[in-house]
Amino acid sequence: MQQTVETPAGDARLHWFRAAGARAVLLLGHGAGGGVEAPDLQALAAALPRGGVTVVLAEQPWRVAGRKLAPAPAALDAGWPAQFAAAAGEGLPVYAGGRSAGARVACRTSAALGAAGVLALAFPLHPPGRPERSRADELLATGLPTLVVQGGADTFGTPGEFPELPATHRLAGVPHAAHGFKVPKKAPLTQDEALGLVTAAVADWLRRAPAARPRRRT
Repeated sequence: MQQTVETPAGDARLHWFRAAGARAVLLLGHGAGGGVEAPDLQALAAALPRGGVTVVLAEQPWRVAGRKLAPAPAALDAGWPAQFAAAAGEGLPVYAGGRSAGARVACRTSAALGAAGVLALAFPLHPPGRPERSRADELLATGLPTLVVQGGADTFGTPGEFPELPATHRLAGVPHAAHGFKVPKKAPLTQDEALGLVTAAVADWLRRAPAARPRRRT
C-alpha cells in the first residue's frame, strides 16, 4: 500500500508492508544517493512483517518530486515529523530509522517525536577519507535504544571506527560489506547472506528492545 503525506518539504510517499497482528511499526528513510529500492530496506520490508513488525519505507519529498540531489539536513528534518505522524496513526510503538542520510535524520529527531527507538543502517560516521569530520555526536545523542548496523568495509565508517557507545546503543557489523551492504564476489559470504545478517540483527534488536507503550491515535 502507498500513502501520500504532505510535509513542509513537499509530498512524501510511504510504502507500507503490514504485519498481521502487528506489535510495532518500523519507519525507515532512504539515503541521499538512492531511494526505497535499496537492498537493505527491501530486505527488511520482506522479512520483518513475518515477525509482527509493520515496515514503512518513506520515500522522501525530493525523490517524489523527481530531483536527483537531496536537500540540506534542515530540510530533511522538516519533512520527517509528518511522515512519523502517519506511521504513528496505527496506535503502535514506532521505531524510526533509515540508511545513511536517513539514519542521521532519525538520530536527530526521534526523541522529540516520541519514537520507541532508532535504527541506523550504514550510519555515515564521516565523509569518505575525512575521519576528522565525525558525526558521532548525532548518533550518541539519540537518548533512545539505538541499533547501528554497519558494513565492515564501509568507507563512511567501519565498526572499528565508532567511539564507545552508551548502554542504550548496540553495534552490529556485517563483514566485508560496503556502504550499501554490498559484498565482493570473493567475500566468504554471499550477498544474500550479508543481507540476512542485516535483517537478523534488526529482528533480534526489536525482539529484545524494552517494551514501549502503544501510541494513542490522534
